[in-house]
Amino acid sequence: MIATSVGGALRLALLCSCACGAPALAQSLTGHVTDSTDTRTLAGAEVRIVELGRVAEAGRDGSFRFTDVPPGTYTVTVRYVGAAAETRTVTVPASGTVDASFALAASDGTTRGDDILVVGLAANQASALSQKRSADGVESVLSRDAIGQNPDQNVAEALRRVPGVSIQDDQGEGRFVVLRGLAPALNAVSINGARIPSPEADNRALALDTVPSELVQSIEVKKTLTPDMDGDTIGGSIEIRTTSAFDRKKDLFSLSLEGSRNDLRDRWSPKGSVDFSKLVTPDFGISGGFSYYRRRFGTDGVEASDWTRSAAGIAYPEEVDYRAYDVVRTRIAGALSLDWRPSDTTTLYVRGIANSFRDDELRSRLRFTLSPAPVSGDAGSATFASGAGSANRIRVRREMKDRTEIQNVYSVTAGGETQADRWTLTYSGSWSKSEEREPNRQDTIFDRRFQTGASQLGLTLSGLDTQTPEYSTSNDAAFTNGSDPLSKIETTDGLSTDREYAGRIDIARDIPLAAGSLEIKVGGKGRFRDKRYTLDFTSYDALTGGSFPTLAGLSRSIGETGLVDMNPAVDPLLVRAWFNANRDTLVRNAADSDLDSLSATYRVAEDIYAGYGQLRFDNGVLRAVTGVRVEHTRNRMRGNALDTDSLVATPVRVARAYTNWLPSLNLRYSPWRKLVVRGAVTRSLSRPNISDLAPRFSYNANDGEGTFGNPQLRPYRSWNFDAAAEYYFASNALAEVTVFHKAISDFIFSSRIDDYNYNGVVIDEATLPLNGDTARVTGVELNLQASLSFLPAPFDGLLVGGNYTYVDTRASLATQPGTVRDLTLPGSSKHIWNASIGYEKGPLQLRASGTYRGRYLDEIAADGDGDVYVDHRLLFDIGAKLRVRRGVQLTADFINIGNEPFDRVYTGTAAGGDRLAQHEQYGWTGKFGVKVTL
Repeated sequence: MIATSVGGALRLALLCSCACGAPALAQSLTGHVTDSTDTRTLAGAEVRIVELGRVAEAGRDGSFRFTDVPPGTYTVTVRYVGAAAETRTVTVPASGTVDASFALAASDGTTRGDDILVVGLAANQASALSQKRSADGVESVLSRDAIGQNPDQNVAEALRRVPGVSIQDDQGEGRFVVLRGLAPALNAVSINGARIPSPEADNRALALDTVPSELVQSIEVKKTLTPDMDGDTIGGSIEIRTTSAFDRKKDLFSLSLEGSRNDLRDRWSPKGSVDFSKLVTPDFGISGGFSYYRRRFGTDGVEASDWTRSAAGIAYPEEVDYRAYDVVRTRIAGALSLDWRPSDTTTLYVRGIANSFRDDELRSRLRFTLSPAPVSGDAGSATFASGAGSANRIRVRREMKDRTEIQNVYSVTAGGETQADRWTLTYSGSWSKSEEREPNRQDTIFDRRFQTGASQLGLTLSGLDTQTPEYSTSNDAAFTNGSDPLSKIETTDGLSTDREYAGRIDIARDIPLAAGSLEIKVGGKGRFRDKRYTLDFTSYDALTGGSFPTLAGLSRSIGETGLVDMNPAVDPLLVRAWFNANRDTLVRNAADSDLDSLSATYRVAEDIYAGYGQLRFDNGVLRAVTGVRVEHTRNRMRGNALDTDSLVATPVRVARAYTNWLPSLNLRYSPWRKLVVRGAVTRSLSRPNISDLAPRFSYNANDGEGTFGNPQLRPYRSWNFDAAAEYYFASNALAEVTVFHKAISDFIFSSRIDDYNYNGVVIDEATLPLNGDTARVTGVELNLQASLSFLPAPFDGLLVGGNYTYVDTRASLATQPGTVRDLTLPGSSKHIWNASIGYEKGPLQLRASGTYRGRYLDEIAADGDGDVYVDHRLLFDIGAKLRVRRGVQLTADFINIGNEPFDRVYTGTAAGGDRLAQHEQYGWTGKFGVKVTL
């Protein structure tokens, strides 16, 4: 049924395409809206024919269009946030097309310069608020220049400025986006209209640290859905757009050069980007950019696990793990767009983007495993003494992880729009590919076991009631003499690929009414995805002859790197050289190697067929968008069932299909030009992580952690309710309040089971994805953005902004048979806020900002003993820009000036209270640069 409707739409598209070169028919009013310097198009400007109550919004190229306008003389008014409204009388003849283009000036006249709508803090805010005001639903917008005003290193960090958005970090850098307290997998990400698959093997969500902010023209965060949008998002839809030559009326070339320094490792990192836009002819243009960033930094941290309490009442962890990272992240990205207007009624485009993200990481690790109970201690310390037998030994492992991870993301989209009288035909096709390669990773483990006699060791852990415990030993000379024997070398080659092809067509007909207009729109879309993961893991734990060497000849000093003294540390160059020289004598552990490799491999295909019908009514005061979308999903999943005794893998194939009907209603009411009230009721879904669907079992023997797939997982389904009031109380200012509620069924969560027996293999920590019962999300967003240009000089250069989000979540989760727990949703912070103050006067721009993300649940223990929470985090940034001459600007930014750490804590363990799970420190970063714009 769905395929038939899509096929009919495609046949109609072929008929309509014959009209691509046809001129517009009678009584059309068209035009463009630009700034007064004719440099930049003003997307989101509101164009109104007063007598007819008809309204149009300027597109990204500034264009607007009214069809079937009765002959006569009309009043046309154009409004744009931050600009003075312009009203003009236009006469429409009985036939033909009338052009009525507008060039708007800043609302405060000439007091702040003619380019106030083009560049600067106020221009960024005006652009974002104009697009927000004109939107059909609840959304937030970040413009290109607004992204560049902050020292954000990628798209994820830029998005944390948006109301209701928080981010999840990796190594102190923003990575995944959480919308309204919902996990990244529940949000959709597209680039130029194409859904971007994830390069990572265990994620559906795209990590936005792969996308540099320099290549982005705008980011739209849509928190309510209309029928013509993909329905598989519950948190919201993040739509990233790269540049178009039609975004501007004048050519552009800009060059940025920057150097940054990380305080923790005292290293400089280079960064550079080029952006350009060229109108070759008025109807053909090319635009794009290139970005390079090589970031060198470090992380110091500590982790602890298996918290318990001795018979004497001393609280302690059975394992403590100190880590020091040296990281080099290299981002190389490029984007290119071609735009062509073959006729007045047709616009065509091709847009491509390619991102390469390389993460080179050296991780030194000092790991204590404590078998005996402490012999003494107090509220913040515990002292251990090794003794006879494995039950009383103190195990010390010194490890090195030497790995390179390469993520590549590619996307190409081609499409266009054709207008023929009252009809509008929109069409596009896309190809996207993401991949992650982990070539030739090497983990080297030296393992020393202290017991009695000459190998006896006393160990004291202090600061156990803090996030930064330290250690001391009874015999430092013996502890650091390098006699630790090499125990194991592991090599890993992993490859994850994710491809998606998509095609869509939308057909709309505009029907003028006595007061307002009605648009009828139908469309279809197909998405075809194939995700695969293969793992080649090898563990070597013996030699054909002789014995493994000790650390003494394969070590290095890392100085004061790390939270504690971790010397001697494993030298990555020396152990790789030893491994290569002795590869022929190493004995492969078949059991561990085959278990890890065969169990992790999987392949999942996902085909989605969608169709919709939509009505859009607008009379300038009331706008209603309603309709229904249907999405049919087919999955074909492959993995391996593994006999852990014989290590024989039997291929497993599972297929399934399901259909979802997704009605929606969005209302926009503006009784007064300063006030917009919105309401929405929508139905949506989110499909499970692809890796969670795969019939597989992934096991890491070194860490004792296993992850299971579940092909029977059902998708999340949600009813979503939104209400918002936006008050534009000054020329370039907004005060907003939004209330939202989501009722989610079949919520998916990861249950952690300790000491899980899988076919005879005891897994220390097994993670299984399961469907919960119901979950609810209720929240309030408050938002204030204001340019204080109405104040007397010199205070008229001030800009202030801030938003606060309160999110209350609750889920009923059957964590194990017979146990149902009421918990907050994983990844959901109750309190999120960010605030900023800026000053823009003449050549100078100053900015200070703070972002706060509250505590949230990260991992769920099946029995409730040891849930893990990520602690709250508050970041402060400051920056300055100085225009030294026209087109030349110097920049300086300081990030994380408070040196805020990242903390995770256990709750509900036998040790009581909040206990250390993870602590990482990143230091602050200073960035200095120059930008030249021609």
